[in-house]
Amino acid sequence: MNKVSEFDIHAYQIIRESVSSFLKAEADKLDSASIVLLDIAPQDHLGAAEHFTKAQIKTADLNPDAKATYTIDITKDNSEIIPNDSFDVVVCTEVLEHTLNPFSAIVEIYRILKKDGVLLLTTPFNFRIHGPLPDCWRFTEHGINVLLKDFKSIKINAIEDKTRFLMPYHYTTIAMK
Repeated sequence: MNKVSEFDIHAYQIIRESVSSFLKAEADKLDSASIVLLDIAPQDHLGAAEHFTKAQIKTADLNPDAKATYTIDITKDNSEIIPNDSFDVVVCTEVLEHTLNPFSAIVEIYRILKKDGVLLLTTPFNFRIHGPLPDCWRFTEHGINVLLKDFKSIKINAIEDKTRFLMPYHYTTIAMK
């Protein structure tokens, strides 16, 4: 029988709290009726809508059952569905590790962000394989910098595990196009 460890339960709580506090802090700065926000795959959690209460929020998901605004594969060119420079903010929390090609996902996110648009990205590092499958990747701050190399500014914050040097639970990232 497979059982989730106490460590993983603890790590999950830290990651969920990190995502929520990150989105709240950014919503406090960015949320307004004038912004259009895309939340990628928010179906398992409240996502951006919990904190961005003024913005016009659209959603995207690969799964048609999610009833997202757009049913798309974020790793593909979706320009027939979403024009270039469509969003002021893109929220991509705990998604990138599930893509088969994170580089293509970032290219597509970059394409749909407006000039000076903001990507709010979170990725787990020290966490078990989890659904929805596939779960393909873990990113370090070095890898995140490579993925986001075309953005003009990148601010990465590691959510550290104080008991394990250089083994953060999670990263939160703000990148500006």
